[in-house]
Amino acid sequence: MTALMRYHAALLLRSQRWLPPFLLYAAFLAISIQAGQPVLDSLGYTAAALLPVAAWLARICVMGEPDAARGCVAAAAGPGRAHVACLLVALAGATALGTLATLAVTLLSDPVSSDHRTRVPLPAACGAGLLAALACALLGTAVGALTSRPLLRSPGRAVLALLLAALLSLVATGSPAQAAVQGLVTGSRQGEVPLPLLPLAGAALVTAAALALAGALASRRSP
Repeated sequence: MTALMRYHAALLLRSQRWLPPFLLYAAFLAISIQAGQPVLDSLGYTAAALLPVAAWLARICVMGEPDAARGCVAAAAGPGRAHVACLLVALAGATALGTLATLAVTLLSDPVSSDHRTRVPLPAACGAGLLAALACALLGTAVGALTSRPLLRSPGRAVLALLLAALLSLVATGSPAQAAVQGLVTGSRQGEVPLPLLPLAGAALVTAAALALAGALASRRSP
C-alpha cells in the first residue's frame, strides 16, 4: 500500500491538478479570515471550507490516472487496493493542507471569545481546530469517494452529487462536520474550547465505510 500511495502522490503532484482546489481554499481564507478575529470562529470557517476541497481533491486523484496506467496498476496490485490508495493520498493532502491552514489562522487570530471579553487558550484552540479540520478532511474524502467512479461514472451527475453532498455534510443536523464546526462556533460564544472527538470518530467511521465500499466496487468493476 505504501508503494501505491507513493505512486499516486507522485502522479498527483506532477499533474498539477491539485492547484485549483488549493488556490481556491487559500483565496477563501484570505477573503474570509482577517487578523484579530476570534480564534475559534476563524478556525470554524477554516475547517468548514476544507470539506469541499477534500472532496474535490479525492475526485482529482480518482480521475487523474490514465486508463492504461490504471489498468496496469490494477493488474499488479489489485483494483480495490489501488483505488483505496489514491483516496488515501487525497486524504493525506487535504489533512496536510488543513493542518497548515489551521496553524496559520491560529497565529493570525485573537485568542478571545466572540464577544472579545473572555480569553481563549491558544494551544487548546489550535488543537480543537486541528481535530475539526481532520473531521472535515475525512468527511470530504468520503464525499469524493462516493461521488466519483466506480459509483458514479457520468461527470455531470458526479459533480452535481459532489456539490450537493458537500453542502449537506456541512449543514445537515447530525453530520460530523456540522457538529465539529458548530462546536467551535458555540465554544467561541461561550468562551470555552470544545474537544470535537465524537464528530471526529463519526467522520472516521463514515470515511472508512466509504473507502471500503469504493474499494469493493472498484474490484468488481475494474477497467
